[in-house]
Amino acid sequence: MHYFDYKNGELYAENVSLRDIAAQVGTPFYCYSAATIRRHIKMFQDSFKGRDALVCYAMKANSNQAVLTLIAKMGAGVDVVSGGEISRAIKAGFPVSKIVYSGVAKTSAEIRQGLELGIHCFNAESEPELERINQVAGQMGVKAPVSVRVNPDVDGGGHEKIMTGKSENKFGIPWQKVDKVYELIATLQNLEVVGIDLHIGSQITDLKPFSEAFERIGSLVAKLRGVGHKIQHVDFGGGLGVPYKNDNDIPPHPDEYAAMINRVAGDLGVKYIFEPGRMIAANAGILVGEVEFVKHGDGRDFVITDIGMNDLIRPTLYDAYHDIKPISEPQNGFETRIVDVVGPICETADYMAKGRELPIFKQGDLLAVMSAGAYGAVAANTYNTRALIPEVLVDNDRFAVVRKRLEVEEIIALDIVPDWI
Repeated sequence: MHYFDYKNGELYAENVSLRDIAAQVGTPFYCYSAATIRRHIKMFQDSFKGRDALVCYAMKANSNQAVLTLIAKMGAGVDVVSGGEISRAIKAGFPVSKIVYSGVAKTSAEIRQGLELGIHCFNAESEPELERINQVAGQMGVKAPVSVRVNPDVDGGGHEKIMTGKSENKFGIPWQKVDKVYELIATLQNLEVVGIDLHIGSQITDLKPFSEAFERIGSLVAKLRGVGHKIQHVDFGGGLGVPYKNDNDIPPHPDEYAAMINRVAGDLGVKYIFEPGRMIAANAGILVGEVEFVKHGDGRDFVITDIGMNDLIRPTLYDAYHDIKPISEPQNGFETRIVDVVGPICETADYMAKGRELPIFKQGDLLAVMSAGAYGAVAANTYNTRALIPEVLVDNDRFAVVRKRLEVEEIIALDIVPDWI
């Protein structure tokens, strides 16, 4: 569910007209709904009421400081994958005790940063990483809390570029080797085992892969405890899908997900940790743009917008589907046309939709790319020297620009021309 709806013939974000925002901010821009973010965090938290559970929002989905601050104030934790994200987490007000640090290539400096702060846990992904954490912790005279990320060799389904739980993926330790890795940890004096974790992918819309992976983790917990390892928590990762299409193909509700986890892991006596990102942010954000031209080609009609693949790369990167809606609500009996919705970037891959049946757009119309709150602005860039677009947060009947447009002159000013040229 989200709070982007038509009112009096115009698309609104909560109680603010998107047309009014466009008039003040210019297009394109991202718009986030605070009510939707709060609702999604609370929904996930409520699904695990009565359990010792911590929801750690996966910051990589959307790392705007205003969004992070909202989530921190809901009592959630945060999952980070870089030193920069640790800094964002601290700035947004997340307690250090609720920060878990994932990622395959943690540097010594990043490990030191986490240890100095006293974060909850390092989710380690390889033996060399464990040895590095141990070395840095030894230099600092502290013990590092670690959890081993297990690769359960489970196919979560969906696009191959967002699957992380197969044996050929770069993430985690093969589940058949995990007991040997915990044996290694026992020999490293500056590490303390606190848990075990996994993450099998993103935009997963079936509970079966989760269940298969979590059952393997349950058997590993029993095995590891049997030889003396203290497994205090299981980090189940994230990956629960969201509805990108306005149809009846709805992914499992968090309550269904929770019931499955309680069935396969409820008797383990561990703290639950979760890393939802897309589920929190995706449907809480949209991308608003303007139609520059409508081009009638011999083979295809094109709606050419000011939204580029540099603003939202998901369709280009892995053929992601986003609903597209006109800001002015189509009336009964409106005409449609099959079109490609494309942008200004000088690449054939620059599109938001291909072969899509949509209401007829004309030059100057505003449109919204829906479900763009996750992996949108965080992956934006300035290709073709295009301004980095602003982000707006709406809360009931008010809005604020929460990241300003990075203008072309500011982009050019980042370059340095040596005096010897």
